[in-house]
Amino acid sequence: MTAIDFTCCDLLDANEALQAQGRLAVLPPLFKSYGALTRFAGPAHTLKVFEDNALVRAALEQAGAGRVLVVDGGGSLRTALVGGKLGQLAQDNGWAGLLVFGCIRDAEEINACRIGVRALNTMPQKSSKQGFGSVGAVVDIAGVKIAPGDWIYADADGVLAAAQALHA
Repeated sequence: MTAIDFTCCDLLDANEALQAQGRLAVLPPLFKSYGALTRFAGPAHTLKVFEDNALVRAALEQAGAGRVLVVDGGGSLRTALVGGKLGQLAQDNGWAGLLVFGCIRDAEEINACRIGVRALNTMPQKSSKQGFGSVGAVVDIAGVKIAPGDWIYADADGVLAAAQALHA
């Protein structure tokens, strides 16, 4: 897959009307950057889970096809939803990146993977693996609604969610 050339600042400047219409949103600056790629973009595949990463693994076992896995973990800081093995799985299966409204672990392993990851923080405590949650729902990531297929753009300046592709 060819890398998408963009900056979040330029996309915002060029799409003020979409932002005014509520079709383009800037996520709050809560997310830390992990993974070898500091810039990534792709259509969203959404999950809603809470301190349980079985659905995260199931999603990452599928072909990513350049998508961004958006995980609404409820903002929990008590357990990690993604670790090094899942980071490697995301890389191997062609995911563009991960946006985790929660924590990751094995940060050094994830940083070695050729993917981009945004998460609230790191936490060594692993999550449960019971499979509770939902796939393909509209999720709320720090106050921003993201639907399956919305475009996620992330770079050193932040994260955007758009109802359509913004890049040329």
